[in-house]
Amino acid sequence: MSQLPRRLLPLLPLLPLASATARAQGGRPLRIIVPFAAGGIIDVMARILAEPLAQRLGQPVVVENQPGAGSVIGARSVARSAADGLTLLVSGAAHAVIPALYPDAGVDPVRDFTPIALLGQQPFVLAVHPSNPARDVPGLLGWLRAQGGAARFATTGIGAASHLAGELLKKLAGVDFEVITYRGTPAAVTDLVAGRVDFMLDSQTLLAPLAADGRVRALAVTSAARSATLPDLPTLAEAGGLAGYDASSWQAMYGPAGLPAPLVDRLRQALAQVLEEPAVQERMARSGLQPLRGDLAAFLAAEQARWLPILAATGARGG
Repeated sequence: MSQLPRRLLPLLPLLPLASATARAQGGRPLRIIVPFAAGGIIDVMARILAEPLAQRLGQPVVVENQPGAGSVIGARSVARSAADGLTLLVSGAAHAVIPALYPDAGVDPVRDFTPIALLGQQPFVLAVHPSNPARDVPGLLGWLRAQGGAARFATTGIGAASHLAGELLKKLAGVDFEVITYRGTPAAVTDLVAGRVDFMLDSQTLLAPLAADGRVRALAVTSAARSATLPDLPTLAEAGGLAGYDASSWQAMYGPAGLPAPLVDRLRQALAQVLEEPAVQERMARSGLQPLRGDLAAFLAAEQARWLPILAATGARGG
């Protein structure tokens, strides 16, 4: 190999970084890993972003679902990928609570990832099967207490935001119920409509139309304030007297640890532009999603401080 000119020697430490940046900016597809089955709100968020992000970056962007183990399978896949900006993770609350639910997962949500950006959020709807005698939140809480823990609660997985919303309900209302897990929101909703489970807390995008058709009964939303999409539904805090109840689905993007700063900056800039596009905002609004802004690392730390004690108190563990 010929010797480099002396004037280029100071640039040697930057060559691997330049190489990684060039690879990410080429025509190779960028994979967005969603650690849940297709059809849930995190999957919806990723797919809303994929095409406009591809246009901004000038390279193909594909969404790949890798469900299982409460988001661990998909998260571990991204953590073990090359730090070249070609494999990214879009996940939510489940990412924050991996250490509590899956201590042997072999992946740490902070140490093994580069935080890129917060994306969006959506409140959940509390819905019951129409055969349930509860007509409001106090009625449901009374019914749950009478069931003595036998009621069946559907969730997309231990550690998912819907599961955390249920654990918060247990803590604040002093109720108990059996947690039934599914590989994706559509499967859980199907069983609620069929009456195989009693109630769930999940996407207003899926549950609101079913409530309008009478196939489920919507009782409340889970956010601190009423949903702009469902303004007539009370919040759990106001309807059930559960002061401080606030639980929503949120979505964020991560890369593997060690992602070079120029790649992070490029992705953040592209995402910021995409989230400002009127067409993207319209699609998000139709799905009941609102943009979520802020520092992802600080947000993740706050979510861990909030949810890990609740999981410890309720004794929840991943399967």
